[in-house]
Amino acid sequence: MTQNILELKNVQKQFGKTEIIRGLDLKVRKGERLAVIGPNGAGKSTLFHLISGRLSVSSGEIWFDGDRINDCNAQQIYQRGLSRSFQITNLFSRQTVYENILSAAMWAQGYRYTFWKRISQLKPLHDRAQEVLELIGLASRRDVSVNLLTYAEQRALEIGMAVAGGGHTILLDEPTAGMSRGESDAAIELIKKVSADKTLLIVEHDMGVVFGLADRVAVVVYGQVIACDTPENIRANAKVQEAYLGVKKDQKKEVMDGIA
Repeated sequence: MTQNILELKNVQKQFGKTEIIRGLDLKVRKGERLAVIGPNGAGKSTLFHLISGRLSVSSGEIWFDGDRINDCNAQQIYQRGLSRSFQITNLFSRQTVYENILSAAMWAQGYRYTFWKRISQLKPLHDRAQEVLELIGLASRRDVSVNLLTYAEQRALEIGMAVAGGGHTILLDEPTAGMSRGESDAAIELIKKVSADKTLLIVEHDMGVVFGLADRVAVVVYGQVIACDTPENIRANAKVQEAYLGVKKDQKKEVMDGIA
């Protein structure tokens, strides 16, 4: 029986009187790639904030790797093996590529931002940073300032920072946003590589990326999961067509084709 690495049970999140997440249930299996899709404002990024500890739930439970993590902060959850990237590039722009990766690896070990005092004593983390640079194809850009990277390189670097701590579960929030088709195709291959033998949860609008990566797809509409199934079944799901794409039940239409 496949183990669930992440489980959300009747999770709700309110900001004042506004409900963003409304009794959401979701199970993520260990080792799978699960994509979360849905229209703008559906609550996808808020969902990621709740899972990663940047926001606290209003009610409900979140379980990760056998432990309830509702009351854990982002650092505690990160150290349990869950790391994430953000929808908007979230890098140290004045540092080099290498320093960004090293910072992420050190933060995962609890060093925060006082680590530079003991940097010479941390050879295993230096080795890890170099390994990640080679994994994401940026070893030749090691000493380049982040603000001189192309947009696609910055997104690759952010993915590298998400995996630098060695976590077994990775959350990626729209990693191909703003990319050309060629750049997206390269990003898909990179994500496959960095998520090998790991669990991947990804929010993505590009259906080419979703169907190129996901084992299953969860559709979030108005803060609830309305369907979670294989890409093929989600493509043909009439409920998804009507709620997510606005397709009438009696319309003959190939779902998801060409959706960006």
